[in-house]
Amino acid sequence: MSIQGAGRVWRRLDVTVRDLPLGILFLVVSVLPGLRGHGTEVGDLPTRPFDALAVVTLALECLPLAVRRRWPAVCLALVTCGFALDQLRGYHSAAGTALPIVLISAGSHLEHCRRATVVLLTVAYVPLAIALSQLGSGGETPAEFVTFYLVLALAWGAGAWLRATRLAEAERRERVAAETRTAERAQIARELHDVVTHHVTAMVVQAEAARYLTAAPERLEQSLTAVSDTGRRAITDLRHLLDLLNPDHGPGTGPGHGTGATEAKEPRTPAVGRVLTLVEQTRRAGQPVDFTEQGTPPASTGSADLVAYRVVQEALTNALKYAHGSRTSVQVRHGEREITVEVSTDGTGSPSAAAVGSGRGLAGLRERIGVLGGDFHAGSGTDGGFTVRARIPAGGTS
Repeated sequence: MSIQGAGRVWRRLDVTVRDLPLGILFLVVSVLPGLRGHGTEVGDLPTRPFDALAVVTLALECLPLAVRRRWPAVCLALVTCGFALDQLRGYHSAAGTALPIVLISAGSHLEHCRRATVVLLTVAYVPLAIALSQLGSGGETPAEFVTFYLVLALAWGAGAWLRATRLAEAERRERVAAETRTAERAQIARELHDVVTHHVTAMVVQAEAARYLTAAPERLEQSLTAVSDTGRRAITDLRHLLDLLNPDHGPGTGPGHGTGATEAKEPRTPAVGRVLTLVEQTRRAGQPVDFTEQGTPPASTGSADLVAYRVVQEALTNALKYAHGSRTSVQVRHGEREITVEVSTDGTGSPSAAAVGSGRGLAGLRERIGVLGGDFHAGSGTDGGFTVRARIPAGGTS
């Protein structure tokens, strides 16, 4: 088994099992002949050889380390009792070193009654210090007892600092996750707005026009065909969006994906080359549109082509909704490092989108283009028309 595999197996073990080896290590070290009587010594008591009670003392100091993270309060209480017994009996075992470690662990993992625990330990230390001073030979001064207390307090403070750092990191991760979810929801809302609004608007306009073509069966059939094509286009775009949300559910893997092999082979991300499809769809809805494309698309556009597609889609949707019948011009220019899009509508139709629309789509476009470092402008002209201009740097990711 590799080191990484062993590490994964170790992390999957219960935290008590992972902490047990530390307690066993302290226990083994404490009974080594060369280390007996060479541990922590407080109170200047003479060192006593190990006896039957020493076994209990060592067990209290070492074995609770197995639950130092699962039950930190229990571990701290047992190890503290073991340490007090160790010092009062004069064993001075190496297991006494476990007390600062337990204080660090308790300061880091204890959830409740933290202040009460500190007060209780401080109060308990006073009679212990007095008892050790009376039982000892008098070589331990009050300043040395205070110094040892400060060392223990420092261990607790180190654990509290670790806890604060861990909580701050958890809060940061939660905040980042919340911001990420919000950004993803906003992006999904923008994509749904772009896809649904455009196609549904086109279908509504085409269906309204079909009502007046009952006396012209050929034109009526063309209008209804345009509505059907627009609906299929909407379904395809929605499937692409759902595939992005759920990559494991690719085209053709679920119900309803059997409408043809052509849909499954279409690119998930709309490209600038498909702007012409938008133009043709808008023309079939009764909107006169002039389309001009200049230059050659860069080899790598990143998400610029998708954003350019969305700019044209939103502008044409607004033209259909708020300036139906007005002549609209679409110009797309490809540069070496950017794509420039300009969509303008004459002022002979209904009021502009800026005047009566919610502005959700335009605001979303402005934000997306701003992320890429481009420029976006949408506003009314002197002739009452409406113009949307966008400069989109190529190669960036939105």
